[in-house]
Amino acid sequence: MATAAVPPSSDTAVGPASGRGRRHGTSTSVPFDRWFRYPAGFASDYVTALLANLDISPGGVIIDCFTGSGVTGTAARQAGYGFYGIEAHPLIAELAQLKLQSPPETPSRLAQEAARTVEAARSILAQRLRSGKSRAEDQPDLIRRSFDGQHLEQLVALRDLIKLRDDEYAPYLKWALLAALRDVASVKVGWPYQRPAVSRKPVFTIPMQRFVERAILIEEDLQQDQPLQKTAIVLCGDARDSNSWGRSGVGLSDGCVASPPYLNNFDYADATRLELYFWGEVTTWAQLCSGVRRGMITATTQQSSVLAASRSSERLMHLPGTGEQIGVLTKKLEMQRKSRDRGKEYDRVLPDYFAGILQVLQNLALNLKPGAPCVWLVGDSAPYGVYVDTPAIIGDIAGHLGFKVESDVVLRHRGQRWGTNKNRHSVSLGERLLRFRLEEPVEDQPV
Repeated sequence: MATAAVPPSSDTAVGPASGRGRRHGTSTSVPFDRWFRYPAGFASDYVTALLANLDISPGGVIIDCFTGSGVTGTAARQAGYGFYGIEAHPLIAELAQLKLQSPPETPSRLAQEAARTVEAARSILAQRLRSGKSRAEDQPDLIRRSFDGQHLEQLVALRDLIKLRDDEYAPYLKWALLAALRDVASVKVGWPYQRPAVSRKPVFTIPMQRFVERAILIEEDLQQDQPLQKTAIVLCGDARDSNSWGRSGVGLSDGCVASPPYLNNFDYADATRLELYFWGEVTTWAQLCSGVRRGMITATTQQSSVLAASRSSERLMHLPGTGEQIGVLTKKLEMQRKSRDRGKEYDRVLPDYFAGILQVLQNLALNLKPGAPCVWLVGDSAPYGVYVDTPAIIGDIAGHLGFKVESDVVLRHRGQRWGTNKNRHSVSLGERLLRFRLEEPVEDQPV
């Protein structure tokens, strides 16, 4: 039985921030978070506040079904909690687990190993220069266009040497190098899109030096004293799939802190194409779609399809009231799409997105202890000016599954940075903290 929706409140300690000029994604200065700036919606400075909203004792296990690069995991560890995370992006799941695993026996050697790798790379490059051979020419087009030729030769030499290693330092050296790519690129590679046709002056002009500097940052973080923890596991999987839950062996969790993808048409798979292509995780767009994006909840028009949207709409109609509300919004978006030349298929994304959220919440309800609190950071949206109260709808879906929504608090206003864009809607948007608690899982859950 769905609980009554809780109207959003702005009753926070400091009031909602304007959102102007705010940088989101993982922090570039906070230890562990600074290893790689993943543009997920979880801002690092929110996580401690979210954890403080969980009334569970240290030592309990926090679950995050949208783990990203592990921001919640590192904060949970610092607060004395165990952690269990699920992340669909294989490369980012690898990073999150690396942050949370036991460090090398001698972490103070990492920078030294990076310096040795640089010396070996220089030797290889000298040999290639004498022979006239080039490795840069063998790289994918996106990679060749993103870097100065000599810089790319250096980056590839470092990569090839790291790939040959099979020791405890190799994963950290890999991420020191991947994190340096955007620092030394000679074209626009900021989030969310790589634009190899637009040149720029690199932020750092010596790739090998920047690689070592990145390794030093990681080494400093690894040498910090970390609180003892009950467990810290990140599994690569689709949180919509029940098979991605329970594989950790940690049992039922004590609480959940998470931030699902927002309905803002941001493609997290495409955003990491530079790193995926460079390391060779994928080499074509088809491989990126099937090997990376496939397990992600639908939140962009590039993931949408007529069949998936139809099936999702049918599934949502099992939710009295909520299904009808989503259906009305879908019709409005369909009208907006048809009124435009080459309109985006937001009307297909919307039902598939909420059907995915339904599946995640179904799995969450089965993997939490009764009474466990949940805190989700959620943003609303307004594709083509059609307002979608995402936090409230998620709260309604949770109510159908045995959760009780306790509060819905506005943390910040957002969208003002696009105020000068004449083609953008003028709907006021926000980012909200949705708190809900598992009362008793509904046995006969919607399919």
